[in-house]
Amino acid sequence: MTRRAIVLLSGGLDSTTSLAIALDEGFEVYALSFGYGQRHSIELEAAQRVAEAYGVARHIKVDVDLRLFGGSALTSDIEVPKRRDTEEMDKTIPVTYVPARNTIFLAFAMAWAEVLGVRDIFMGVNAVDYSGYPDCRPEFIHAFEDLSRLATKAGVEKDAGVRIHTPLIALSKADIIRRGLELGVDYGLTHSCYDPLPSGNPCGECDSCQLRLRGFSEAGVADPLGYPTKAASRR
Repeated sequence: MTRRAIVLLSGGLDSTTSLAIALDEGFEVYALSFGYGQRHSIELEAAQRVAEAYGVARHIKVDVDLRLFGGSALTSDIEVPKRRDTEEMDKTIPVTYVPARNTIFLAFAMAWAEVLGVRDIFMGVNAVDYSGYPDCRPEFIHAFEDLSRLATKAGVEKDAGVRIHTPLIALSKADIIRRGLELGVDYGLTHSCYDPLPSGNPCGECDSCQLRLRGFSEAGVADPLGYPTKAASRR
């Protein structure tokens, strides 16, 4: 019997690697992406490219407008931080954190999983090279798995909540890239920047760009995306 899994797919480096791992482990993938009122649609275009390249069984985009609440540089007019060093990133939860975003995403994934009769959800969260988001921690993932046993029919009748696979959670960005390359991931399909240029190219200066550039540098390979010359030279 074919094993099926839902993969949360943002179109970024981590979620694409997570999707490749799910396929490598023998799962038939159902991809779930979100238009949540983010600053741009480029990441959703990347998610579509990735889903098509991998021939997923189905790809659904859910619209849930978190700009109604704001509170984040990704869902309001708050300025995206630029040119921060790693030590500064680690000090506080940044303004690019979107309140309850992963909780909302996982709730939708849990609902779809129940309809499909699926128990497995893959998510590309990372607790090593990340920007301090509270909903990327192992404690959060375990708590949501516990919630699923209380909040679903399968959980109540069969004690069968969802399993949230986080294969990248303890890896550095460089290790994630190495793993993806082993699986043949084309990172040219992906997008990571919080505040892309009018051309659609990454800015090279936001936290996400800097973590990505550092990861490729430490992995000893070139990032296939185009960056401003100064940004690329700082990696």
